Amino acid sequence: MPSTWTQSLIELIRRTSADLPRDVEAALRKARRNEKPQSPARWALDTILDNVRLARARGAPLCQDTGTLVFYCEVPFRFDTRRLTPAIRAAVRQATGQGSLRPNTIDPLTGCSCAHNLGAGAPVIHFEFAQRRNVAIRLVMKGGGSENVSAQFSLPDTRLKAGRDLEGVRRCLLAAVAQAQGNGCAPGVLGVCIGGDRATGAECAKRQLLRLLSDHAVEPRLAALERHVLAGAQKLGIGPMGFGGATTLLGVKIGALARLPASYFVSVAYMCWAFRRRGVALGKKGNIKRWLYF
Repeated sequence: MPSTWTQSLIELIRRTSADLPRDVEAALRKARRNEKPQSPARWALDTILDNVRLARARGAPLCQDTGTLVFYCEVPFRFDTRRLTPAIRAAVRQATGQGSLRPNTIDPLTGCSCAHNLGAGAPVIHFEFAQRRNVAIRLVMKGGGSENVSAQFSLPDTRLKAGRDLEGVRRCLLAAVAQAQGNGCAPGVLGVCIGGDRATGAECAKRQLLRLLSDHAVEPRLAALERHVLAGAQKLGIGPMGFGGATTLLGVKIGALARLPASYFVSVAYMCWAFRRRGVALGKKGNIKRWLYF
């Protein structure tokens, strides 16, 4: 019999895989209203929204690529994480067996599937200690197609005429969207980090995807850049699934990390329309206290 921790995590995985968060669905419906009737963009969004409805009703995965599983765990001080890691792995194993996850984790040396989606570095688990009483776990399922069009730039970039400033960052982000075209399953969301090193910048960019679509960066200059990049991306005309139209992105979320004098990285985590992220707050025995996204 699975532990309460494992049972709760199985439900987190199932809901993340099958039930698109309401803020993302609302953004897709708004995008649909902005597209011309009978246009390829409207047709693409109608198909996407039908998929969202059917996946939720049937409890089936939103996409055949159930993605890299990235767990962000915020735990109280002195919490023993050794009991949580095996619970997460057990939940991934059982969710795979139940069909909430597809067996699409591959061993890079043999080319064979890793049993139950468990392999070296899979799933990805981040722990952070905080002044809190319960455990909060957020899950992002990051599909391979969107990961393929994620990018990292090193400024200055003469090709883009991008210098080491926020205008240079803006040029990089629009270039990333233009390069992705429809391959990232637009309309997408950009998670961005300015600064850091190559590894921390990429991780910080992906962490921005935990934010709600309705929020904005606390730092006013970053909030302004989020708005400008979102507006600029819509003018590219790439549209849903690359068919053209008014909505190429659903959101832009930007963070920043300290950097070295020699380096100025701009890291971009592209997320497709199937923006699968959910979260739960768990009690001391692992029972679900509340959901963190709706």
